[in-house]
Amino acid sequence: MLSLNAASSKQERAKSMKLHFTRNNGLVDEVIDKLLETAEGIRRPEYVREMIIAALKAGQEDDESADLKLMNTTLKEMRFTSKIFGPYRNVRKVTVFGSARTERNETVYEMARSFGRKLAESGYMAITGGGGGIMQAVNEGAGPEHSFGVNIRLPFEQKPNPVLTGNPRLITYKYFFNRKVAFLKEADAVALFPGGFGTLDEAMETLTLVQTGKRNPLPLVLVDEPGGTYWTAWIQFLEEEMLARGYIGASDFSLFDRVNSVDSAVNHINRFYSRYHSMRYVDGQLVIRLTSPLAPHHIQKLKERFRDILLPQGDIALSGPLPVEMDEPEIAHLPRLVVDFNRKDFGQLRSLIDAINEF
Repeated sequence: MLSLNAASSKQERAKSMKLHFTRNNGLVDEVIDKLLETAEGIRRPEYVREMIIAALKAGQEDDESADLKLMNTTLKEMRFTSKIFGPYRNVRKVTVFGSARTERNETVYEMARSFGRKLAESGYMAITGGGGGIMQAVNEGAGPEHSFGVNIRLPFEQKPNPVLTGNPRLITYKYFFNRKVAFLKEADAVALFPGGFGTLDEAMETLTLVQTGKRNPLPLVLVDEPGGTYWTAWIQFLEEEMLARGYIGASDFSLFDRVNSVDSAVNHINRFYSRYHSMRYVDGQLVIRLTSPLAPHHIQKLKERFRDILLPQGDIALSGPLPVEMDEPEIAHLPRLVVDFNRKDFGQLRSLIDAINEF
């Protein structure tokens, strides 16, 4: 039963002006418009207006300070993430996961350091969790000028490594879920070295997002030391338990690659972007941007090989930029493939991208 105070509070909220995301809030809309004008420099006012409306609605609806604090901190952390990564949008980045407990004398530590160095030499920036072990090794190899640290406040173990201390590209989060968004939203590739619960959590989350189409395909490389069994044992579990029980499909194994050398890991990432550039959905069609065109006979081969992931009577066709893509003028010159993708088998979509790169 509600207490008298709670019941009274609920009645007061019911009396509050009902706000809408559509523009029918009268004076409130006018005040928000004036606020946006007064603040100056608001680049996407339609989105900022809805964020303000959402904050006002939350203030009307929720008495729990914990809920409002979570929303407030989340917005602040995501805003700061965009601010830090924003100037580097045109630089490809590789997120690297691995154990914070890896010691300097271990083979995988030196591999991670070499991996960071080779990423920087290939023009990539490295994103790590900003801590010790594998993370520190990668940042050492890449150097502070090519590194981002996406750190988390913990009561133990996790503090910024010496490479990132004082680095303007170091972000420390309160919430794991905001940190996870940054790891994958900003990544053009993901590399996983052996690690603990956190590493496996990131491996499964990345696979889940790519498998379900909530994240565009990207290179996902599992790095073992030569003769190592960490990822082979994990893949064996996927095969003998998850695949055998029908929990995943055979094509899901196309979503990642296991390697046992740094050169192989970098080569997998480079190969993924050898012709493929990016992708976008436009009116239900998948538009794949390419750095170089495909010949008509290549298109025919793609149609024959990947017919099972097309919509009924679907097609794969060469194209220039679609009208909706005019908001990205910097890549308007790139040739396109327009694919009537059924949005079901993303493992096969990854195989399609691999085939495009192989021609």
